[in-house]
Amino acid sequence: MQVYLDHAATTPLRAEARDAWLAAHDVLGNPSSIHGAGQAARRLLEDARDQLALVLGCQPIEIVFTGSGTEAANLALKGLWWSRPTGVDALVLPDGEHHATLDVVSWLATQGALVRPVGLDALGRIDADAFAAALPGAAVATALVANNEVGTVQNPAALAELASEAGVPLHLDAVSALGQIAVDFAAWRGAGTAAGGLAAMSVSAHKVGGPVGVGAAVVSRHAKLTALVHGGGQQRGLRAGTQDVAGAAAFAAAATAAEAEREGENARLRALRDRLVDGILSSVPAARLLGDPTDRLAGNAHVLFPDAAGETLLFLLDMAGIAVSTGSACQAGVAEPSHVVLALGLDDRAARSVLRFSLGRTSTSADVEAVLARLPDAYARAVASGARSAPRS
Repeated sequence: MQVYLDHAATTPLRAEARDAWLAAHDVLGNPSSIHGAGQAARRLLEDARDQLALVLGCQPIEIVFTGSGTEAANLALKGLWWSRPTGVDALVLPDGEHHATLDVVSWLATQGALVRPVGLDALGRIDADAFAAALPGAAVATALVANNEVGTVQNPAALAELASEAGVPLHLDAVSALGQIAVDFAAWRGAGTAAGGLAAMSVSAHKVGGPVGVGAAVVSRHAKLTALVHGGGQQRGLRAGTQDVAGAAAFAAAATAAEAEREGENARLRALRDRLVDGILSSVPAARLLGDPTDRLAGNAHVLFPDAAGETLLFLLDMAGIAVSTGSACQAGVAEPSHVVLALGLDDRAARSVLRFSLGRTSTSADVEAVLARLPDAYARAVASGARSAPRS
């Protein structure tokens, strides 16, 4: 039986989401059609939008359903960039962001964006003073609410306030945060204006037990944003195309269930995570927990294993029936150091020697004990493997 501790990559489909998805397929009709069948589909779609808005702390009209969290980030960042005032070309980018953001910004840099990087501290927190200093005169700013690798949780309301004061529109990536912290777009936006402050937020269904292939961008009614896709005018004209009624219904059901159990589940996961971390540090004294020890996602344990290649450790644990990760699943198969670990100020060797254990609602104490039973041997073998493959002087 496999022990699955990679919930940050994706998490099992919830029964509520599966039931909502199947029930939606019994409703015939295109939600853009004006006949009765179409309007029945429209009601189901808008009920899902209403339901998800309650979880996200936004107005239903502000939700734009997308095909993924990555698409939502693309819509937010490119859309805000394309709507910027003439001659305003700077983009504020903290270090350690998800590749859904990094790759968009890299592409925008080829289109003339002048990237202003903002450093992280040793625990993965965005330097608020540096963030504030980078904002004046910028076209767009972006930030993760919670780091998808090391699990550090930022202060989104404070970042949004700084953006508002500078008159810069801000995108928040809340994909890793949804279901694990209280997400509240309106509260985080605060006194934001049409010119600046929290303008958009991206989320994804499969991180909270919804289906893969469904995401959403929350776009403030006050934001100026250019669409990526044209051809029908759906969703305030921000994403054209026939809307996925079943996907929206399943996302809303999953997010609602995740929010309802969030506080109790967080307490359970923190206990499991703390047992895992204590056991790792006890059996592998050289190991080190990365990220903020307090302000972090409840199910996240991101650990540095000195002198052991993360990929080797992952392989050995996988052979023992344990699924973990070396970092973002979006970069799976690419042998490169963790850019997040580098952003913490550690070196390339350390950035290649990390594992992320991410627990979720199906995780049990038996899973944790299975990891602790198998890890010391896997670590010893990984260290020995590295020593054998090291070049001789």
